[in-house]
Amino acid sequence: MVLHAPGEALRLEERADPEPGPGELRLRVEACAVCRTDLHVVDGDLPLPRLPIVPGHEIVGVVDRVGDGVDPARLGQRSGVPWLAHTCGHCAYCLHGRENLCDTPLFTGHGRDGGFATHVLAEAAFCLPLALPGDPVHLAPLLCAGLIGWRSLRMAGDEVHALGLYGFGAAAHLIAQAARHEGRRVFAFTRRGDTAAQAFARELGAEWAGGSDERPPVPLDAAIIFAPVGALVPAALRAVRKGGRVVCGGIHMSDIPSFPYRLLANDALADLRTGRLQGAAVLVP
Repeated sequence: MVLHAPGEALRLEERADPEPGPGELRLRVEACAVCRTDLHVVDGDLPLPRLPIVPGHEIVGVVDRVGDGVDPARLGQRSGVPWLAHTCGHCAYCLHGRENLCDTPLFTGHGRDGGFATHVLAEAAFCLPLALPGDPVHLAPLLCAGLIGWRSLRMAGDEVHALGLYGFGAAAHLIAQAARHEGRRVFAFTRRGDTAAQAFARELGAEWAGGSDERPPVPLDAAIIFAPVGALVPAALRAVRKGGRVVCGGIHMSDIPSFPYRLLANDALADLRTGRLQGAAVLVP
């Protein structure tokens, strides 16, 4: 399925099976989950480096051909292809184990063809061997929703007990289960009036579920925002306790509105803010 222009419907096309180049492998696609980022690609919210493009970046498949330099032992191996498809390997981020922030990356289903197809090419170094139990349909969402959700949960902090999840979609429903398994309290925020999503959240262990404009029954230690809505940032800041943490877990987000400084600090130190102080200020009781 191919996107030729943002906003258009995907077109079904017949192509010859692609041949892997050096360092690449080819997978016969078993399953490819549908991610909200695919919607951002198709709708034109994310600038596209190339068109036409085959979307899809939560891919589970079986390696059926390898290119030069790839271990032939990978043939027949079930592997996953995630969103991150290539990095430069030499920028400061790559050299310090933060290649997801690479200055010149490529992304699956965005800068190179993805998994809405029978076969897909991928760099072998960015494919994840999946020696996991379960069928491809249940494994596929782990390749983006699971990965980005787990990373967001770790960034929220291991000491977090009360966790808020804003936007209860693919990532949140997986991480809610992981958080409950770790013994955390989960509070789910959905669109106002989305009682179906709220009921689903409670089924998965959330002790409270309500609209994103509501306040949870207790202050949150941390909140993760998965919904691509910038206005949720000040809402989440209101919901977390002092010193709490708000993690923005999505790839795309609308503009964050301005909000009062009092949401970030209890006291406004006017002299310090306006630069009237020289050196350091000290209070002597």
